[in-house]
Formats: sequence, structure tokens, C-alpha cells
Amino acid sequence: MSNTSFLWHNGRIKPWADASVHVSTHALHYGSSVFEGERVYATPQGPAYFRLAEHTRRLFESAAIYEIEIGYSEDEINAACMELIRANAMRSAYVRPIVFRGAGGLGVLPKGGSPVEVAIMALDWGAYLGDAVEKGADVCVSSWHRPAPNTLPSWAKAGGNYLSSQLIGLEARRGGYDEGIALGHNGLLSEGAGENLFLVKRGKLLTPPSSAGILAGITRDSVLTLAADLGIAVEERDLPREALYTADEVFMTGTAAEITPVRSVDRKVVGPGTPGPITRQLQQAFFGLFDGRTEDRWGWLSLINAVVPDREDQNPAIHGRTPHQQLAPMEASA
Repeated sequence: MSNTSFLWHNGRIKPWADASVHVSTHALHYGSSVFEGERVYATPQGPAYFRLAEHTRRLFESAAIYEIEIGYSEDEINAACMELIRANAMRSAYVRPIVFRGAGGLGVLPKGGSPVEVAIMALDWGAYLGDAVEKGADVCVSSWHRPAPNTLPSWAKAGGNYLSSQLIGLEARRGGYDEGIALGHNGLLSEGAGENLFLVKRGKLLTPPSSAGILAGITRDSVLTLAADLGIAVEERDLPREALYTADEVFMTGTAAEITPVRSVDRKVVGPGTPGPITRQLQQAFFGLFDGRTEDRWGWLSLINAVVPDREDQNPAIHGRTPHQQLAPMEASA
């Protein structure tokens, strides 16, 4: 799995192979982990994190919901994320901080016997859904629904929540689709296996509300901000399944998926079957943040401020990836 030399584990940079956990780790048995997916982009000013502070804040909020004491401050985690990119001399990356209950007793309740571990990994990973970011994804509505809000907290980005995502994604792949979309407990639209959902109808951008059993995505929030800046009307509202079949455009968002158009739902073509004008407009504004076409007026980019050695001779196909240059698709939801 590793294509980088180092990761950060429990307070220090160490070789990838030296990071290990015991089979009695609480998170392995009970899913007691919280994590983030973050991206570093190659910009004209050098490698930069996209909305690092917001990702770290959500990591701490997720941990608080499950009463997990991280043991580091937000500033320390941010600094560790920066340090890891410098250690691996990366121009772009997908970064995975994870906090989990470690080895201890095998009871469901940790009772103080499972120490909390913190790790951060940085990988050269590309487009989550492959070339769908350009041509559009073929998706289906899954038979699996998201849990009700009083069962599992959807706002927490917790490892256990992604068992639901696995079922949705596996069903979609068996049916020959790129991705699956889940309904909520009330039968209305919720989100994709690892992405938030947007529809365009008569020039207006529609998206399920944060109460629809969704993870309140940071890329989702970015799209809402960019849409407002571009003068695109936005409405967060409950949406029935059939809204997907009558939409002019559909796209999904996430740190891994970025902004991925949808060209068909349940083998029904969306619009003309090609990414629509509003989807393209938002893609251009989003990816423009990383090549200088879009001014970062919101302070979303955090420059790593390090001279990255020329590694073209080591792996020219990976380092310095620009938006829309496809690498090997990621296999896990993020």
C-alpha cells in the first residue's frame, strides 16, 4: 500500500513499516476510530493543504462525540500534517489523519484500558472515481439506507460509520456502477457512499440538508460558498428519489471525489449525458483555487512553505499532479 517513506505516529515521524498496532486494538474490534481525508495540491506557490484547519477541527469534533481524548492540540496536529509532507518531499498528496482506541481489554466499553493512538499517513492517490471527474459517473440508488440520526451520529467521521458506505459501494460495483447513492431513514435522498450529493434544476443548485443523515462535507461547504460567489441560487431541502431522474445535472463532492459529475442514475441518463454547465462552472472555480485562476479569498489554502526537491527522476507520473490528471483510483471511501 505504501508509496511514501514516512508517516507520523504518536508524536513522531517514523518509517512506514515501523508503524504497527496489536490485534487486540479496540478500534479493530469495535470501530472506535475517527479520521479525516485531506488533500495537498501542487500550486504555483508550492504544495498547499486545502482547508486543513477545518479538517482538523472536524477531527476533534468527531472525537468529542465518541469521548475520545486525542492528547494533542489542533495546532500540533496541523503542524504534524505539514511536517509529514516535508518529510516525504511531496508536491501533492492525499492525507489521512486517524485517531483510534488502541490495544487494551476486549470489552465494548474501553474503561480507560485502551490508550488512544494518533497517526497521519500521506499517499500519492488520485481521482476517487477515476476518469468520471471528466466524463461523469454512472451511479445507482442503493437498497441500503443511511441510519436514522438517533442511531449513529452522521456528523462524526467515524470508522464504524463506513460499514454502511461499504455495503452501498459493494452493491453498486456488483451492479456495474461507479458508485451508489443512499436514501435516508425517511426514504428521501441522503448522500453517496463517500460523497455529498448535488442536483441542478432550472439553474438552481439543490442539495439534501445536513439533517438528512449526511456527513457535513467540507468540500460540500466549499461548493456552497463558490456557488454563492458565482451568483448560483442554492437551496438545501429534502429531495425525493425521483428528483435524480428529472434533474438537469447531478454531481457529487468530497475530498476524495472533489467535484465529480454524474452522467446516469439507475441507467437513466442525466440531462444530455455529459457534465452540465453549472457543474463545469463549479469545477473550474474549485480547481482554479489550485492553479491560480480562482483567488483564494477565503483563506482555504495553507502553504507548506518548503522547497520540495525535484523527484521527477523517481516518479514523474505522480509528483506534481495537477487537477484532472488521473492517477490510480482510490479503492476506499474517504
